[in-house]
Amino acid sequence: MPETIDEIREWLQERIGQPVRIDAQAGRKRVNTLHGTLGKTYPAIFIVHLSDDEKAVQRVSYSYTDLLTHNVALTFE
Repeated sequence: MPETIDEIREWLQERIGQPVRIDAQAGRKRVNTLHGTLGKTYPAIFIVHLSDDEKAVQRVSYSYTDLLTHNVALTFE
C-alpha cells in the first residue's frame, strides 16, 4: 500500500473501473463492507459506484487520508 497521499492518488488512478471491496470503520468495533467499482478520482477524494444489490446509496466517496489512516481499506477483486 502506498504511504503518501500522492502515491495513493496515483495508485487509485491506475485502477479506475476495477471491482473493489470497501471495509470502512463505522464506529466502535463496527465495519461496513461494501462492494462496487472505483469510479473517479479527484484532487482530495475518490468515488466508488456501489453494486445494484447494495443499500439505497448508489455511490460513496472517501478521502485519500481515510486510506492513509486505515479508516478505510480497499481490496481489488
